[in-house]
Amino acid sequence: MPGLTENLLLLTPEFALTGLALLVLAVDLFLPESRKGWLALISIVGLLGLAVLSVVMLQGREETLYGGLLAVDRFALVFKVFFLGLGVLIILSSVDFVRKHLSHPGEFYGILLLSILGMNFMAQARELLTAYIALELLSFSLYVLTAYARSNPKSNEAGLKYIIIGAFSSALLLYGLSMVYSSLGTTSFAAIRDALASGAGAGPTLWVGLALLIVGLGFKLAAVPFHMWAPDVYEGASLPVTAYLAIGSKAAAFALVLRLFAEGIVPVVDIWSRWQIIVAVMAAVTMLVGNLVALAQRNLKRLMAYSSIGHVGFLLAGIAALGPGDTLVANGIILYLVGYAVTSIVVFAALIAFFNHTGQEEIADLAGLADRQPFLAAALAIGMFSLSGLPIFAGFTIKFYLFTAVARAGFLWLAALAVFASFISLYYYLQVIRQMYIQPAPGAPPEQSHGHAAEPPPDSNAHGAAPDAASAIPSPGWRLALVLGLGLAGVFWLGVYPAPLVAIIEGASRAILPGG
Repeated sequence: MPGLTENLLLLTPEFALTGLALLVLAVDLFLPESRKGWLALISIVGLLGLAVLSVVMLQGREETLYGGLLAVDRFALVFKVFFLGLGVLIILSSVDFVRKHLSHPGEFYGILLLSILGMNFMAQARELLTAYIALELLSFSLYVLTAYARSNPKSNEAGLKYIIIGAFSSALLLYGLSMVYSSLGTTSFAAIRDALASGAGAGPTLWVGLALLIVGLGFKLAAVPFHMWAPDVYEGASLPVTAYLAIGSKAAAFALVLRLFAEGIVPVVDIWSRWQIIVAVMAAVTMLVGNLVALAQRNLKRLMAYSSIGHVGFLLAGIAALGPGDTLVANGIILYLVGYAVTSIVVFAALIAFFNHTGQEEIADLAGLADRQPFLAAALAIGMFSLSGLPIFAGFTIKFYLFTAVARAGFLWLAALAVFASFISLYYYLQVIRQMYIQPAPGAPPEQSHGHAAEPPPDSNAHGAAPDAASAIPSPGWRLALVLGLGLAGVFWLGVYPAPLVAIIEGASRAILPGG
């Protein structure tokens, strides 16, 4: 075991990330209002530097720190770089939105950086209390970010609902943790595995404790029937925060769940076989409810909320199919998280650009977008096609890989149900694309439809009125254009040639599933 000095050195990226968050908060106090844009630049440069530092310092390291509390391995490194990169894209996407709609940008970026710190520790945690503390750091940051638009009643309502449900789920999680400890006398993932294998402490208290752990994590994942908070919170939060909730919080929670199950429960085949069907049923209900209820949505944020719930169901199917040493399923889960993140960032960046100009967030508001702003419409359409799982896009590759792994693990019925749920999702994604390419913009002459666009009216009249519904939308700023460009490149790359990424992910899977 490395000494204290080496422990501290291996956690240098986390210490530096904490310092970066404090630096952004401090600099915000001294910058004049006209220079607040520098805060985003400081955050982005810092995150990119930390990603490089993490790879240079931690590549090839396989260590357990502080008596088994934290791991420094390839699994943690892959997710650490993923979270840092996601933070860069979210900040780039939010700069214009924050400048127009939010106050105190330094606090916004600082809290976002602290949430990334919590996500990093969630991927590294190998002990339940450490994981719980990391999860709460992420959760408290998200509570604040959700309610950050203080002048918006919906944002305040969403923050209040999120805090209440989050506190309740945290209490369940902590109570389940205490019951596991009272039964087994340990909270370490490895020690839990050994205790379960020996049969020590097996009894009703242990099973209730494990059930409460699954329920608490189910709330954090927004898995059915613990999903009731997600649509309201997604709708009330600011669009960049909604994107962060849909992508970052899900990825961090699944990183924790994947390590917990892979290291603590799955190796004990007799115990895991009893719980697999419970997780499989939860996955089936989640993917069906998420995609079926999405059919009735009219608000874009609520649509993406139920869409994300459906994708949680697909990922839970992978968790249910995990087996000892089965890196194929673990690869599929991690690849799905990356592909879903890349695709979702394209969708949300396009929606943020649309909202920045129009202030609208209903599906019907996208009518005629193909004529008003072809690039945004094309990016949004590609993102929707990818989320539905059509070929040549990332969504097809990640679904094919994960569903194949689930079927090969013996859950053919669950894989078939996932394919059926994907077909359902195609309908509501196509409804969005139909609005952009077939429906004319409200107030536009009948001939102003895709392919026959009339000359768009100016963005404002002589008296400075707001642009009407049928007016042209200017190109997104260079930041959003950069995010869209990188996201679209990632969508096509993962859809056509994901092999290099799969090779990296294979190493991460082997770190938590030795013998695979």
